[in-house]
Amino acid sequence: MATTALDPKQANIVSQWAYERPLLACRFDPAGKFVFCGAENANLVRFNLADGKPTNFAGGHDTWVQAIGFSKDGAQVVSGGCDGKLSWWDTAAAEAKPIRSIAAHAGWVRTLDVSPDGALLATGGNDNMMRLWNMADGKLVREMAGHERHVYSVLFHPSGQFLLSGDLMGELKQWEVATGKPVHSFDAKALHTYEGGQRVDYGGVRAQALSADNKLLAAGGLYKATNPLGAVNEPLVLLFDWESQKVSKQQTIDGITGGSISRLRWLGDGSLMASCGGVSGGFLLFWKPDAEKAYHKLPFPALARDMDLHPDGLQVATAHADKQLRITRLAAKPT
Repeated sequence: MATTALDPKQANIVSQWAYERPLLACRFDPAGKFVFCGAENANLVRFNLADGKPTNFAGGHDTWVQAIGFSKDGAQVVSGGCDGKLSWWDTAAAEAKPIRSIAAHAGWVRTLDVSPDGALLATGGNDNMMRLWNMADGKLVREMAGHERHVYSVLFHPSGQFLLSGDLMGELKQWEVATGKPVHSFDAKALHTYEGGQRVDYGGVRAQALSADNKLLAAGGLYKATNPLGAVNEPLVLLFDWESQKVSKQQTIDGITGGSISRLRWLGDGSLMASCGGVSGGFLLFWKPDAEKAYHKLPFPALARDMDLHPDGLQVATAHADKQLRITRLAAKPT
């Protein structure tokens, strides 16, 4: 992806496709031909970018699909469900049936990521566990215990040497992949709230992203949760210095009193993009890495639950509660 100067203020929705149920998750395949979505049914759904046609991938799950990833060559897609299962599929299949399905977690599979070399699949779930799987055959490689509450996000370091995991309590850990041993911790407790009156833990490390130079780790979620059950909370991103594990910046935005970060992606110009959803609506948010306040928010017609960036660095997919998949194009100025 070439480095470009981006102007999100000129971004616009270029496509919008309806599905039969509200959408939960979305990912572009590595070739950029499809968007795969999880929905409030038991299907993985493939949308063709050329015409928006949806294809249901059925038989791999008993309930909602929450997490999606791909083999390195893009030939296979893996889905993680709220039934605790992982299922493998042929990405381009005309009529999709799972290649294999395995029981992976007790409770939801909340998150997954594929290692840079394509050999390993990392998952995290409601059983407080992380697990590493052989991508080729689905066999368990290693279990990694250390979180006391639900694991919300996992992310491989581009070197493949480390795995990052974040949980409900704002614990963000760095692990050595080869041994499964913890290496460092990042203090992301600002993303956790305990509300004594309602007796709920709320928030968590819901998204992670490493900058292109691997110097900044972004962790996103929510804060100012004065009424969790009423969804009164504001989006928050913590920027960590990778070497020191210290917070270098807390990034916020004005005007969103009911929202949380669901996904983070670094853009080609070095800025940070987030999807945000809640009672205030759905948005794409944009920050410069040296600024505390977002420089732009792009509103959507409905709550945005997830986001992904196309390999071209310009198209953005968002999954929405109003049953719509939307494709937004970022305006680019070649440098």
